[in-house]
Amino acid sequence: MIALIQRVLSASVTVNNDVVGAIGPGILILLGVERGDNVSTAEKLCDRVLGYRIFSDEQGKMNLNIRQAGGEVLVVSQFTLVADTNKGLRPSFSHGAAPAEAERLYHHFTDCCRRTDIRTESGRFAADMQVALVNDGPVTFWLQV
Repeated sequence: MIALIQRVLSASVTVNNDVVGAIGPGILILLGVERGDNVSTAEKLCDRVLGYRIFSDEQGKMNLNIRQAGGEVLVVSQFTLVADTNKGLRPSFSHGAAPAEAERLYHHFTDCCRRTDIRTESGRFAADMQVALVNDGPVTFWLQV
């Protein structure tokens, strides 16, 4: 499972001209589910993302996690993160989980975030989404478990 996380001042996701999720300062999580991922993988990655210290403390050092910074979370499924781009000019998605399993684990990951005291919004799995964000920093990290 892969999470591309971006520290944002704001982010939103739109489907069919309707905003289905929006946050203020916090983390935008683009989530890719790989073949072989499971509930345990989703929970470990959720804990890692929510504990990752990417927010500045009083001295300007990245020492605070999302909870300590008082931020919000927006989770968006993005199967292209699991693409194999090593050969040719067209990505292969053979490493991706089957759609039904990917959806189940995406929702499980999102539910793990929601079980915390952190306000969590989400996109719509397998929808054609438009994601808008104001990246703060820019700060972007690739986390994988």
